[in-house]
Amino acid sequence: MIIIQTILAFILALSVLIVIHELGHYWMARLCNVKVLRFSLGMGKVLFSREFGPDKTEWAISALPLGGYVKLLDARSDDLGTVSEEDRKREFTSQNVWRRMAIVVAGPLANFILAIVVLTGLYIYGMPEPVARLREIPENTVAYRAGLRGGETIVAIDDMPIHNWQQVRWKMTEVLMEERPAVSLTYVKHDKNDDDKTGPVTVILPTDHLSIEDVDKDFIGKLGLSVERPPAVIAAVEAGGIAEKAGLKKGDRVIGIDGNPVIDSLALIIAVRNSPGKPMALEVMRNGRSVAVSLTPAARPEKDQLVGKMDAMVSVMPEMTVLSYSVPVALAEGISKTWETSVITVKMIGKMITGDVSLKNITGPIAIADYAGQTARAGLIRYLHFIVFISISIGVMNLLPIPVLDGGLLLYYAVEVVTGGSIPEKVATIGYKIGMGILGILLLIAVFNDVVRLFF
Repeated sequence: MIIIQTILAFILALSVLIVIHELGHYWMARLCNVKVLRFSLGMGKVLFSREFGPDKTEWAISALPLGGYVKLLDARSDDLGTVSEEDRKREFTSQNVWRRMAIVVAGPLANFILAIVVLTGLYIYGMPEPVARLREIPENTVAYRAGLRGGETIVAIDDMPIHNWQQVRWKMTEVLMEERPAVSLTYVKHDKNDDDKTGPVTVILPTDHLSIEDVDKDFIGKLGLSVERPPAVIAAVEAGGIAEKAGLKKGDRVIGIDGNPVIDSLALIIAVRNSPGKPMALEVMRNGRSVAVSLTPAARPEKDQLVGKMDAMVSVMPEMTVLSYSVPVALAEGISKTWETSVITVKMIGKMITGDVSLKNITGPIAIADYAGQTARAGLIRYLHFIVFISISIGVMNLLPIPVLDGGLLLYYAVEVVTGGSIPEKVATIGYKIGMGILGILLLIAVFNDVVRLFF
């Protein structure tokens, strides 16, 4: 069932993004009075088609689902002898270079507009995100040396206001990509016993020990920062399971394991998982009294290794906050987030080209499909976030100056603007073959990375 859901979520997202991209080309072609012969979802052999509109455009579904295209009337591939004089004037290559550039750039632009529209809607609706409150800080980390201990709520990073943990991750990603040597973090802290508040206080965290290679890892955790989790309270006990047999009950709060304190629910889960078949002495608070419980987690296989399970549920969901904006602010935030994501994507591609970032960070259709399934199962908001990110990525990737892509055509037209003459057909053909080779290599790398990441 999960596999089917993953495939359907991937196909739906991909279909929407392809249609939006190609509609960008289509609408701009219509605006520039260029004749559109076919609009295809998919590549290769046409499986189904119908003609609609004043130009009798063929709307088609083709065999290969990874892609799509808009076929314009083009003297390079169509016999204009069978075309009316009026339609010959609407042929693509006879248009001035600015119209051709507008038609080409409209596809990626449509992806960016989609991202802005969806983000604006999400910001208006309000997105639940974890509160930017810190978990207990491990010793021997830069955060601990800066004076952080846990329980602090981050309110600003480098003077940018912070309202939730997602913004913390985003801002710290920017810091990492820009290779800044340090970052300023401003926090407030509430006393657990009363309403007194400390702060705001600003500390400086060195980040010079991080590298771009950490971007796909827990680089925030490497600083000693992580989001606060709830106490280790047993939410449910499976009947006849390990926890029930050991004497654990719903509502029990685990405060110690083998004489060591348990700071939160995540710490409990990690301790249990790391102790398959090993006895554990738990200290539990029940109705205000301390109770000793002896528990031996079951050893069960998970991804070619044995992990401990205790047949009980513990919530690790952090405290959430909902951030929503008015329409103008939401639109501004949507535009800003789309721009920032595009810039970071371009920087990441640039660092891959220079060798500063490993090609292991390239993901392909398998990983994207897996993430589509994960976000779909997490709910509509997470799935829409996934669509936004992929839409921006498609927009950026299509603007790369590779001849097969829209960016390659824009490069040709830019040369035409500067020189006053079009690129020779022989040069364009060679460029096309090189572009196909580059994309083929990138696809092989992406699929290899996907297989390694998901199955090894």
